[in-house]
Amino acid sequence: MSIFKEFKQFAMRGNVIDLAVAVVIGGAFGKIVASFVADVLMPPIGLLLGGVDFTNLLIILKQAESEVPAVTLNYGKFIQNVVDFAIIAFVIFMMIKAINLTKKKEEEASAPAPPEPSKEEQLLTEIRDLLKEKSLR
Repeated sequence: MSIFKEFKQFAMRGNVIDLAVAVVIGGAFGKIVASFVADVLMPPIGLLLGGVDFTNLLIILKQAESEVPAVTLNYGKFIQNVVDFAIIAFVIFMMIKAINLTKKKEEEASAPAPPEPSKEEQLLTEIRDLLKEKSLR
């Protein structure tokens, strides 16, 4: 089998296509959540903390000298990314929990009823019950 045919077979498998779709949707979802955190959530938190803009929090390690820019430790951006991650992880957790709950309900609804006992089993059950009654008397 040629490499091209083998690659085509690999790329057209359902799992690979599903993964590609998930990556694209995940990237777009990440942008939405990042915007929500940066533009909606963090400004009120910054206001509550005295007008602090987290993205501007930094420590200057070395001052700028003429054309050489300053060396800074941007811990505010790190805080922003940690909040982004926490929100994304929580939302994904809630989505997976909802999906699993839906699947569980579908499986319970579609679970086949246990088969009815055969005539022989019904007769044996009746005989067993009669013997129990007789032995109790």
